Amino acid sequence: MAGLRTQVFKQVICVHHVYNGAKRFASRIGFIGLGNMGGSMAKNLIVKGHRLSVFDTNPQAVANLVEEGATALRNPADIAKNVECVITMLPNTSHVLETYQGENGIFQGIQAGTLLIDSSTIDPSVPKQLSSLAKNQGAVFLDAPVSGGVNAAKAGSLTFMVGGQADEFEPAKEILSCMGARAVYCGPSGSGQAAKLCNNMLLAISMIGTAEAMNLGIRLGLQPKLLAEIFNSSTGRCWSSEMYNPVPGTMENVPSANNYEGGFGTNLMVKDLGLAQDAATRTQTPVMLGSLAHQTYRIMSAHGFGNKDFSSVYKYIQEIEKSR
Repeated sequence: MAGLRTQVFKQVICVHHVYNGAKRFASRIGFIGLGNMGGSMAKNLIVKGHRLSVFDTNPQAVANLVEEGATALRNPADIAKNVECVITMLPNTSHVLETYQGENGIFQGIQAGTLLIDSSTIDPSVPKQLSSLAKNQGAVFLDAPVSGGVNAAKAGSLTFMVGGQADEFEPAKEILSCMGARAVYCGPSGSGQAAKLCNNMLLAISMIGTAEAMNLGIRLGLQPKLLAEIFNSSTGRCWSSEMYNPVPGTMENVPSANNYEGGFGTNLMVKDLGLAQDAATRTQTPVMLGSLAHQTYRIMSAHGFGNKDFSSVYKYIQEIEKSR
């Protein structure tokens, strides 16, 4: 049954590329959650020829997508009634549960055969719950959180970590390829979220380490660009130093070059690290540096950095120095 449903689904919503100058059938996709990440992901779907219906609680975010050619609908239920696939990109677990299960939620309007893809970062137990509810209504739910940040969302080069039914991965991959460079099947429902939480914990740790090392080097008289070049050609190389350096003036087109605006907020990192801590507690797994990173970002949030990009840990370190 699942295999037959997959074949039908692939015929209906698979991505069709431009051929001999003519655009072929474009699938109907709903997108809910048009923030820094979701807005760019949705735009890439439009660019690749999909007909998009969108919803967000922020009217300006919706208006931006309508200008790109999307259709705005009133609520998640209306989205689900009009599409073959729904993608959600939301801030936290409570937003996801409300969007799927709440009044006028996705499950109030979902059609049999619909593919649901959640790219939020949430508790790994939630996809299992939503997958079961979707199955009861003849639909399929996949958890597919992303890695790569705002710049990768704009460039369509995200990595998707996918959990759910293995035989539904390929048709989902067709859609995910419009927004990312790579989609990796991680296992049953919740596996994508598990991979994402581990990745973000490592990211948080490496960003703090990069900020501390850069700050020390600068205080020792080294030029920040030179120090970054050394890191990135030596054993200290990591994504935080090479692609997302936290020191202003070191790189262009990253949050540190824009007063730490427009990136992955500190509050969101606190949320993700909290989920990782919960998972570590539940599995009795020691995460010493993960715990320290969680505490660091919680303190940053309490000191006014909550809405700044998480790389503002470099600025926070400087403020600690000034307060001594």
